[in-house]
Amino acid sequence: MTTRHLIDRLGGLAFGGDYNPEQWDEPVWKEDDELMRRARVNLATVGVFSWALLEPEEGRYDFSWLDAHLDRLHANGVAVDLATPTASPPPWFTLAHPDAMPVAPDGARLTHGSRDTYCLAAPAYRDATVRIATALAERYGGHPAVAMWHVHNEYATLCWCDHTAAAFRDWLHARHGSLEALNEAWGTAFWSQRYAAWDQVLPPRSTQWHRNPGQALDFRRFWSDTVLAAYREQRDAIRAHSDRPVTTNMMLPGYQNLDLWALGREVDLVSIDHYPSAPGLDAAADTAFGADRARSFAGGRPWLLMEQGTSTVYDRDRILGKEPSEILRHTLGHIARGSEGALFFQWRQSRAGAEQWHSAMLPHAGADSRIFREVQAVGEAVARLGELAGSTVTAQVAVLHDSDAWWALEVDGLPSADLDYHGTLRRAHRALWDAGVTVDFAHPGHDLSRYRLVVAPALFLLSDAGAANLLRYVADGGTLLVQYFNGFVDDRLHARLGGYPAMPLREALGIRVEEPRPLRRDERIVLSDGTHGTVWSESLRTEGAEASVTYTHGMLAGKPALTRHRFGAGRGCYLSTHLDDPGYAALIARLLDEAGVGPESPGLRPGVETVTRQAPDGRRWQFVLNHRADAVRLPEPALDLLTGRPADELPPGGCAVLLRY
Repeated sequence: MTTRHLIDRLGGLAFGGDYNPEQWDEPVWKEDDELMRRARVNLATVGVFSWALLEPEEGRYDFSWLDAHLDRLHANGVAVDLATPTASPPPWFTLAHPDAMPVAPDGARLTHGSRDTYCLAAPAYRDATVRIATALAERYGGHPAVAMWHVHNEYATLCWCDHTAAAFRDWLHARHGSLEALNEAWGTAFWSQRYAAWDQVLPPRSTQWHRNPGQALDFRRFWSDTVLAAYREQRDAIRAHSDRPVTTNMMLPGYQNLDLWALGREVDLVSIDHYPSAPGLDAAADTAFGADRARSFAGGRPWLLMEQGTSTVYDRDRILGKEPSEILRHTLGHIARGSEGALFFQWRQSRAGAEQWHSAMLPHAGADSRIFREVQAVGEAVARLGELAGSTVTAQVAVLHDSDAWWALEVDGLPSADLDYHGTLRRAHRALWDAGVTVDFAHPGHDLSRYRLVVAPALFLLSDAGAANLLRYVADGGTLLVQYFNGFVDDRLHARLGGYPAMPLREALGIRVEEPRPLRRDERIVLSDGTHGTVWSESLRTEGAEASVTYTHGMLAGKPALTRHRFGAGRGCYLSTHLDDPGYAALIARLLDEAGVGPESPGLRPGVETVTRQAPDGRRWQFVLNHRADAVRLPEPALDLLTGRPADELPPGGCAVLLRY
């Protein structure tokens, strides 16, 4: 069954969430049936953390309770996203296979008592996961309730145990071919680290000071490949008995050590979990960030918001509630950017356990509550948008993302502790979001020709092939912004000799960086146009480029801070410092204007978000989300699918989905 069949099966967009009936009793189940109908729930994720009930002892399965719930949900018109429960092994597994518990970098072995207590490299764990996935697929592969499969949950646990060490050595041998090649790649001539036998090679465990950067990077690559292999084992076990789509949920942005481009190619349907990391307008921007990344990892295929918090916003050491109407705006923010629906964690708020204060569609207060009334309203809104299923979102701007560059920027010994990979990506995306522009994420090796502007904010590591691809993009007419500390190392983490960034990218930029000069903590420098730089600066010279902005003091006085270079039919720009927010926003605005990219809906005030989904037949649906505290006039009134009436104004916090042709 393809994802198209899934959409047809649901009759439109998905709405629902994780459902854990095993936490409750029969009177509650009956209430759930009635309230799910009221909320327009059509998809429930079942069984995510149910391993101890499904397999109460090794090799003995009890499916009777799950049989009853799947039959009940099906009779109630709710389809099931059936999960394999492998993210939370039961206590008996811990006792039977203590060597399968994860080991921290300092050698401490963790014990049972939470979720994610497993080592993906432990044979006993991998065997157990395939057995339970096979047993579930054999029993439910053709069950009429099952619309899709959900492998594991948020693959995240890393491990540094002896099983991991053995698997890491096998992976290294396959990647490098010989110890000589490994020693060269890791630069082991430094600090007397040269390896003479494979059994001397270990994961990057806790050590005296800096760990070998090449070793650390390869370990992150190895662990991503280990996750993909573990996922494929369960997926293939399911596919042997079921034709329904199979996925696993990504947790964005950096929770999982995963190459999300690679995972996106392995799943039938990209799915993500997303929880905003700041309140207010920042939460809306973060929603767009997560949704744009998910759509990009899906590569043009459908994707689904698998989890969001009904009333959960993380703010450092606080978990905040959402304001009235934010549940709808965040939900529509994902659907606007391509999601085939919106699910929550979870349906009913747990009365006990580690996540009893995690918000849910049905809170502790019950159905007579603001939260549930808003959930009902959101369910009604999603149900009205069924005709959007299968439509697409098109962007003219891309931000470059590469997991190798992320992992490289987290190795020991870099010149500054303020080089935040995902923070830098978020900042680039936020500036474009504030400008009213829809954004794709892309890999440096992708075909970039459809984008008018490409922003490379954090490619500290850049392969030779990636550098050549960016050169071609500029030569063929694209506008490229490369930011500081980009292309300084190759894909082995070896420094680029003769100046930075990587050749031949330097040709497209017309510059040569000679010296990175990180700034002191809280240091703020003045640039020639009155903007300010923080965090970082560089000593560079132009080799054909024009200096648009220069430094004004110190040894860099008069030297370029921002450059522009005509190359072929395009333009390459280089920014060698971390601009303050107004300066960065102004730079992005100038580049958008020069690239001929305007806001999605010109004339709207800041804080009003617009995104368009489009169908092959020419229909377009423009989402307009008012994140402001005042009413907003719409420049082009149109029929609003949410109300069935023409809309020309949005109230404070209001939303519209306007049908246009």
